[in-house]
Amino acid sequence: MKPPEASQTIHVWDLPVRLCHWSFALLIPAMWWTAENSAWAWHKRLGLVLLGLLVFRIIWGVLGSRTARFVSFVKGPSAVMAYLRGDRDTADPAIGHNPLGALSVIALLGAMALQVSMGLFAGDPFDGATGPLNSLVGVMTADTLTDWHEMFFWVIVSLVGLHLTAIGFYAIVKRNNLISPMISGSKTVSGDAMENPPTPWQNALISAVASAGVVVWVAYGAPPL
Repeated sequence: MKPPEASQTIHVWDLPVRLCHWSFALLIPAMWWTAENSAWAWHKRLGLVLLGLLVFRIIWGVLGSRTARFVSFVKGPSAVMAYLRGDRDTADPAIGHNPLGALSVIALLGAMALQVSMGLFAGDPFDGATGPLNSLVGVMTADTLTDWHEMFFWVIVSLVGLHLTAIGFYAIVKRNNLISPMISGSKTVSGDAMENPPTPWQNALISAVASAGVVVWVAYGAPPL
């Protein structure tokens, strides 16, 4: 009889990743509510916050800890198919995103980035509800982007629904709680798993300053640098 593997608690998610994750979870419904209630001033403010978080997460995907870096979890089609076949030698599901979960991360980040980008140019100057870059495009282009901005929100809702369904599947079928590690940052695993090493605080500072700079630049209408 094979002896049970020893369990250990390891650090999986760094604080910036967790803050971004839960901020996205709060911002999406908040932006829907502000749009539905014509609270455009708050809608635009929250849109800029979302822009800053997205820029930060992209930079952190290069400078962040091992599990935060895109290169550590974004794999090619062959790795995804191998994971679906159950070949766990292609990835370590105990730490970070597996190849399939990486697709969800990239899809959600890409969809939010596209939605924010359209919102920056959208709006009608006659009712005052315009994005900070609205003046850079013509009226017809702004109208088209406004329509797309409204409709594309439901694509994001669909992706969030798939994301939540996957979390439920892992919790119920695979007995793998994905929510607690995203709150605490740590996870109890069986066997040997590599600890997620800390990242120098300077990297977080660089990411925060760069993302804040982008937000300020966009908020002022993206003047020539």
